[in-house]
Amino acid sequence: MNTIIRKSVLGIAGLAFAGGVFAGPAAAQAAPAVEAGKPVAVAVQADKPGVDKAKLIPHGVQGAQSRIDLSDEQVASTKAIIAATKKAGMDERAAVVSIATALQESKLENLGHLGDRNDHDSQGLFQQRPSSGWGTVEQITDPEYSTTAFLKGLKQVDGWQDMPLTKAAQTVQVSAYPDHYAQWEQLAADLVAEHWNS
Repeated sequence: MNTIIRKSVLGIAGLAFAGGVFAGPAAAQAAPAVEAGKPVAVAVQADKPGVDKAKLIPHGVQGAQSRIDLSDEQVASTKAIIAATKKAGMDERAAVVSIATALQESKLENLGHLGDRNDHDSQGLFQQRPSSGWGTVEQITDPEYSTTAFLKGLKQVDGWQDMPLTKAAQTVQVSAYPDHYAQWEQLAADLVAEHWNS
């Protein structure tokens, strides 16, 4: 009887060893180290909290929508606008209005003076003009400053949150093409949804 039990125990130990050899590195990485009976904390990456998409486009988009593929520079501009919006204590909708405006004005490129192609002295993401009191060239070509200046103007528009995007943007920008902002609302909302919590 003892021989049978001993063979069974040795057989089980052999299977356990063989299983450990074959699964060794994977099992070793999967099992966290336990230190003298202390509980082990396992890090679990939670999904980022989502953005309430109903807040991004509360009135639905107006008209045909435009889309462009963004370069690294344009993504950096998007993130700078979102950061400035948060710093100003404003919400995701303000970021959508800001990004849509910058998409129309500069395609999210921080433009300097374009010579003969320049619209007067307009520069930066929002094509703001030093001669119209937006700030110096250095200021309006700084994404945080130019976004903050735009948002300051937006805050002064009574009821901007309840306006269609193009009306809110136009009230701040006073563009010769007031309806052109609307075409960027969906892309702006998608960018805010993607980068607001990143």
